[in-house]
Amino acid sequence: MDKNKRKELLEEFKQMKTYMGIIQIKNKVNGKIYVGGYPNLKNKWVTIQSQLDMGRFANLQLQKDWKEFGAEAFTYEVLEQKKTDDIIDIRWEVKQMEKRWLEKLQPYGDRGYHKPRLNNIDDK
Repeated sequence: MDKNKRKELLEEFKQMKTYMGIIQIKNKVNGKIYVGGYPNLKNKWVTIQSQLDMGRFANLQLQKDWKEFGAEAFTYEVLEQKKTDDIIDIRWEVKQMEKRWLEKLQPYGDRGYHKPRLNNIDDK
């Protein structure tokens, strides 16, 4: 690839909009959901599927069900997304978004793959 083409592609990449947000993975067999917040949603489902296929996803309950039921038993949905352009602290913002969705959907126990969190002063 010549230098001009490379420079042009690099500039296009820099101009691409990045979205942070909240995703939901739902088990169609048992109805359990996983909610996750990420600073960059680009190709997130592909990344998560790869981690699950390799047995390396952080949530062990979801990982276990993925192995048991297979990929076809799960759906992926973006619940909320925001442009990152004007956000100063993306990780903090994602954490706040995730807290709201966890509170709203309550994905604990039989409803989901999360363990209830104790209120933490740092989270406020």
